[in-house]
Amino acid sequence: MADWFNTLTLWHWLILGVLLLILEILGASGFLIGLAVASLVVAAIVALELIVSWPFQLLTFALLGIIFTVLYWRIFRSFNRHSDEPLMNDRAAQLIGRKFLLEQGLENGQGRVQVGDTLWKAEAETPLAAGTRVEVYASEGMVIKIRALPDS
Repeated sequence: MADWFNTLTLWHWLILGVLLLILEILGASGFLIGLAVASLVVAAIVALELIVSWPFQLLTFALLGIIFTVLYWRIFRSFNRHSDEPLMNDRAAQLIGRKFLLEQGLENGQGRVQVGDTLWKAEAETPLAAGTRVEVYASEGMVIKIRALPDS
């Protein structure tokens, strides 16, 4: 094993970099890209014979891995902040503004309501009777907040 460390070459780092890139493509969600780039940079440094000893190669790989991973996540987050559909994964927030009739009353202002094909936990400021026309005005996690609509 010690001989293997003493003979770390450009090819070891290139193979590691390619394997990490393949694993990244298979679905690591950005967690391996910094390490893959670090491995490829260490391969270039070894090819230029700037670092020869294996402890310095491993130290350089570790430091570059941290640096590139942090840089990747900062850049990735800046691209991914704004979405065309910010409520895509927030189903409760998608219901805000929706109006419907209560099939069952809400005792103490809490209960479950059917909206479309889903049963939702609902909260209201006051108890509501069955048949009341209500509107979803807010959401908190997977709880929808409803209020009675004035009779029109």
